[in-house]
Amino acid sequence: MRHFKHVAVSAVAGLAALLFCPPAASAATAPGDHSWPQREEVFQLVAHQTQINSVDVDGAGPTQGDEIVVTGDLLRGLTKVGDYSQICTLTRTAPADEFDLQCTGDLSLASGQLTIQGRFTVTAAGAGNIDMAITGGTGRYRTAQGFVHAVNLSAADTQLTVHLIR
Repeated sequence: MRHFKHVAVSAVAGLAALLFCPPAASAATAPGDHSWPQREEVFQLVAHQTQINSVDVDGAGPTQGDEIVVTGDLLRGLTKVGDYSQICTLTRTAPADEFDLQCTGDLSLASGQLTIQGRFTVTAAGAGNIDMAITGGTGRYRTAQGFVHAVNLSAADTQLTVHLIR
């Protein structure tokens, strides 16, 4: 469970932290038959993990149903701009410390909340690059969609590139 926890912690930390404030944005018209032009904002931030807990459902190490619960700070530079939380469930195990995680998360920001979801594979080498879907939001993000690309910087910090379409 220790390897599962260590690898998953860094992967999970970055997935939950999404959006928070209007950074430099690039406007783009989305393809499709929409009656209004959609706008894409692309920006980066860091998810910094502050708490983590793992739930081993059967005490036998990594097995289906085990969970990791993570909370932390959303940072832009050195400034805290929000909080996040995320729960990841182990859905598949394989030889050589390989497993899949299904994760859902939310962000509490000054201008609203945002939700994300996705599945990714973790190997002995780590989680690699992770893409998670933006599944909805409230307040400023009530029409949010898009994705977040996460790259782990350390066990506690993950750089996020947010592609928000509103």
